[in-house]
Amino acid sequence: MAPGRHNYSNFTDELRARLSVVDVVGRVVPLARKGQNYWGCCPFHNEKTPSFSVNEEKGFYHCFGCGEHGDIISFTMKHNNMDFKSAIAELANMAGLKMPDYKPRDPNVVKREDALFDICGRAAQTYAEKLFTPDAAHALEYVRRRGFTDEEIKKYRIGYAPKNNIIANKFAESKFLIPSGLCRRGDYGLYDFFRDKLMFPIFNAHGRIVAFSGRSLDGSEPKYINTTDTDIFHKRQTVFGFNFAREAIHRANRSIVVEGQIDAIKMQVNGFPETVAPLGTALTEDHIALLCKSNRNITFCFDGDAAGQKAAARACNIVMPFIRDTSDVRFAFVSGGKDPDEILKTAGADAMRKIIDDAVGLTDFLWELTNKNYIVSTPGGRTQAEKFLDTQIEKIADPELRKQYKQEYDKRKFQNWHSWKRAPKTVNIKLPDIDAITKNTLVYIVNKYPELAERYLEFLGTLGVDFDGTAPELNMDINGAEKYLVSLKLQRYLEKLNAQKREFTNQLLAGDDTARDEIKRIDSEIEKYNEKLEVLISI
Repeated sequence: MAPGRHNYSNFTDELRARLSVVDVVGRVVPLARKGQNYWGCCPFHNEKTPSFSVNEEKGFYHCFGCGEHGDIISFTMKHNNMDFKSAIAELANMAGLKMPDYKPRDPNVVKREDALFDICGRAAQTYAEKLFTPDAAHALEYVRRRGFTDEEIKKYRIGYAPKNNIIANKFAESKFLIPSGLCRRGDYGLYDFFRDKLMFPIFNAHGRIVAFSGRSLDGSEPKYINTTDTDIFHKRQTVFGFNFAREAIHRANRSIVVEGQIDAIKMQVNGFPETVAPLGTALTEDHIALLCKSNRNITFCFDGDAAGQKAAARACNIVMPFIRDTSDVRFAFVSGGKDPDEILKTAGADAMRKIIDDAVGLTDFLWELTNKNYIVSTPGGRTQAEKFLDTQIEKIADPELRKQYKQEYDKRKFQNWHSWKRAPKTVNIKLPDIDAITKNTLVYIVNKYPELAERYLEFLGTLGVDFDGTAPELNMDINGAEKYLVSLKLQRYLEKLNAQKREFTNQLLAGDDTARDEIKRIDSEIEKYNEKLEVLISI
């Protein structure tokens, strides 16, 4: 890099990454999407027929009438009659970024960054070569078992970090080993940060290796460890696989976000090249901003377990400020304790495609999330749910789109929460609420022994318990579990009989002699079922 280059260079790149040209131009020029571009009347000359084109994916605008052309910076300068520095300040404020000092970049900093790129590239080559040596037999066997071909290993530059300090020893002369995150200093000198790991290089958006993700091969936790943040790598701003997926995202008109690196790679090589993943951390605003710069259509594909549901809820919360009236944000879930890689191996790409195609739209997902997290059958619960929905809707930048979301949910709230319903004529006996210990026991039994759940389905359905939750592990075999269910069923039936007896006793006290026979019959039933309960307890 030339010594005269200013540190605004990196900052303007960050501005372009964070701010969409459609958003910047759209603040002053009404735009309508036609095909891949947005069109409007040029703000730089008078015209009635739109000839001003804005390309979000490439980040520029062009007027076919007067020839004006540029990006977010040139547009802000010309439209607001600003100099370069003022335009940068305006855009920085829009993006919520602090302005850097205006001074030439330190040549030593530039040299340091180039050295870090170099050492990461050399380390990747070393790891790649090591994968095919006898020391790495277990790593190569794992890679083969996961279905990677030699071509895929080469493309993604997968490698192996041995148990010894290969990087510290091989590149001992480099003073950038510690700054790169590849090595650390201990009591006996430098040692490798990654040891006995399957290595996945992490590329920046321009295809340069900036860091590594190492997967454990012995079952130890954490499953993945990543390079700590460095001068050229920031985990919260880096999306795994984006350099490979960039063009595919444009062609597919969407991105797919999965949870892990291997899932992302296997999706890419099995017909979903637009797939990416965060790096061992929850999604961030920076991740979404990077993806939206390429395309605002995103399908989040997570595991169907509690962790996956939580990740989806977080993704929904983060993506709201980025949606536009042309956005198509969806949520897909892989059920059965599987992940995309397992689905692809066991059921094939068609099964995975069906999961993606059946993804739930953002509007429905947010509605389902609200109804799941709040008790909308009560006034207090509805109030909490409405506050949650309002908070999410307020994040939408486009006021007209925000209005449409509010109207849609107001309609749903009226139809599902607030509409008057005639009370049913049938009288149901309200059973006592299930306490937390009983609920956890039931959730454990249903999830542990599904055959018992099927056998006692009718009884379990009367309890009003959400069996999709999680419960602590209990030391209960199937016989003990069935005994617990039968005992609980008997207790509930006895409670029902005692309630009926109280009702008929009140009738008898009021002078209804016909109630005497009913009380006698109920007493006989209570005695019989108490005996059954005593026998069951004694077993």
